[in-house]
Amino acid sequence: MSNDHDADHEVAASDETTHSAWDNGLEPVRTVEPGDIVRFTCEDSTGGQLGPDSTLADVASLDIDQVHTLTGPVAIEGVRPGDVLEVELLAVDHQGWGYTLVLPGEAELGLLADEFPEPELYVWEFEGGDDGDVGRFANGIEVPLDPFPGIMGVAPAEDGTHETFPPRSVGGNMDIKQLTAGSTVYLPVAVDGALFSVGDGHAAQGDGEVCGTGIEAPMTVTCRFDRRTDLSIDQPQFETTGPFTPTGRDEPMYGTTGIADDLMAATRAAVRNMIDHLVDERGLERSEAYVLCSVAVDLKINEVVNAPNWVVSAYLPEGLFPADQRRST
Repeated sequence: MSNDHDADHEVAASDETTHSAWDNGLEPVRTVEPGDIVRFTCEDSTGGQLGPDSTLADVASLDIDQVHTLTGPVAIEGVRPGDVLEVELLAVDHQGWGYTLVLPGEAELGLLADEFPEPELYVWEFEGGDDGDVGRFANGIEVPLDPFPGIMGVAPAEDGTHETFPPRSVGGNMDIKQLTAGSTVYLPVAVDGALFSVGDGHAAQGDGEVCGTGIEAPMTVTCRFDRRTDLSIDQPQFETTGPFTPTGRDEPMYGTTGIADDLMAATRAAVRNMIDHLVDERGLERSEAYVLCSVAVDLKINEVVNAPNWVVSAYLPEGLFPADQRRST
């Protein structure tokens, strides 16, 4: 969505306006009023350590302490613990490039980290398509782009520094791909001013983000903030119109299942079976298949009531493939 909203405040990413841990002791980089519009410039999730010309050799030198560089925090005047911070996403704009990263298996980031011990880096080229921007992949595959911030949250009540990787009751690393422009997020407030931060931009992601990253990309995020005293929530809630598929509309899918007496085991099986399908039937290399699952395959819990086994499915959109490679139309 084009960023044509007039902002009351601009917060650019710099050493003075970014951080890589949650901490309610951080001084706000800006204090704004309820109703104000703030435009945040966000670095990629490595804090600018990777760029459009990066190669796999650059992965070895990554400083993990800089991962999840967030812009903020911004304080909202008059917001108090017990309130709800309403964050309306007015625009989310990528900056023309992105990458998908598979960290070494010992980092244990990724659903199948134990099966993919070697690091991988895929740098995406973004191009305009008939129905919007796409990212070009192997074998003529095109992944539709619909940018969103993977991390939006407010400071926790507990003092001290807290890692950004796990999501929290006050938000954070939720990676909800439907929190695109036009969505509204409601965050329970734990400290005065809320202390909102944002980052970890994704140009696209499958539900699950199974290799540990989506299409990571630097972004501009424009938000309108409001104080809600008429709501009482314990964890984030949101309103969204999607997209619920990569194209934002119903489309033919190919699905694989995972069936097990543990939801995580079922999830791993569904993704493993999809990777096998992409390798055996679609001609991808195994590492390419893992990346594609992370950026464009959606996981769904189909049932959790028929003990002792549960069912998880992975959905692959046929529309990703050139017309002559689709299994159905």
